[in-house]
Amino acid sequence: MSTAMANISAAQVKELREKTGAPMMDCKHALTEAKGDMEQAVVVLRKKGVSVAAKKAARVASEGSVAHYIHAGGKIGVLVEVNCESDFVARTEDFKELVHDIAMHIAASDPKFVRKEDVTPEDYAREKDIYLAKAIASGKPANIAEKMVAGMMEKFYEEVCLLEQPFIKDQTTSISQLIAAKVGKLGENIVVRRFARFKVGDATATVAFVSAKPDDGGEAPPAK
Repeated sequence: MSTAMANISAAQVKELREKTGAPMMDCKHALTEAKGDMEQAVVVLRKKGVSVAAKKAARVASEGSVAHYIHAGGKIGVLVEVNCESDFVARTEDFKELVHDIAMHIAASDPKFVRKEDVTPEDYAREKDIYLAKAIASGKPANIAEKMVAGMMEKFYEEVCLLEQPFIKDQTTSISQLIAAKVGKLGENIVVRRFARFKVGDATATVAFVSAKPDDGGEAPPAK
């Protein structure tokens, strides 16, 4: 055992495990890599969670649950379907907490799409044209304006795509990272399939779903 790992206390490992739900040895290795810094160890585990999530993304997620969240005294309501691989995981408190958090986030942040890939060509072209016109109007040369627009479109994705948005409970974590952390903990592929958001007095509800058959093997709902 390395000296660095030996210097990590059991109390530190226990605290990190309680924070993240990661296995004990993963917590110890993360703390060692982070030289005992708890917050940095969380980052290390999140990065590993993203890696785990990527490996599991091709696995079929056909179980899961539909959850609802009612906000602002009944003025805003959300339905969301989140899928996993087994009914066992779907019934765990960790998975239920994730689905609830996602529903609550949708109520608060009003995303329009699930993923970047779901943004329609029309929406993408419209926003790009608006950003490009603004950049050129500010006096920027065309080549510089094009580079500015690329950065602006990433910001656009962050504003309208659920998986790109910063989680309302922790602005340093995106929804995709939140899901990846649960994938690392629960060991199954997890996918947001679709959601609907209703607001009293708003004639048009937001209804979003994966726009094509996703890699996880599930079928996307047909467009209405």
